[in-house]
Amino acid sequence: QVQLVESGGGLVQAGGSLRVSCAASGRTFRRYPMGWFRQAPGKEREFVAAISWSGDSTYYADSVKGRFTITRDNGENTAYLQMNSLEPEDTAVYYCAVAAALYSSAAYYRRGSYEYWGQGTQVTVSS
Repeated sequence: QVQLVESGGGLVQAGGSLRVSCAASGRTFRRYPMGWFRQAPGKEREFVAAISWSGDSTYYADSVKGRFTITRDNGENTAYLQMNSLEPEDTAVYYCAVAAALYSSAAYYRRGSYEYWGQGTQVTVSS
């Protein structure tokens, strides 16, 4: 089992920045790929960003590419999502997730690829 706890959400003005964190405990976090997803009211949960277990490969949704950066610190069992140039459309609950193994680049983008999920942290961007 892997337990995930997100933190760092909050209220920020459009154009501002925020960093959300995902602290993992339980099984060896450093061995697993992980991702960030978000869900806005009335919408499906959507992919935001993902990172391989080593941190060598990263993946982004087109809507956040160039504005968001995903990183991880395996020594601290923590992953981060740095969000810059935030827009009101980025308002959502942000969830981190961990996958036991991913065997293709396409798998990183799929919600069903991830076995463990955190409870989420709210990010609100005001215009």
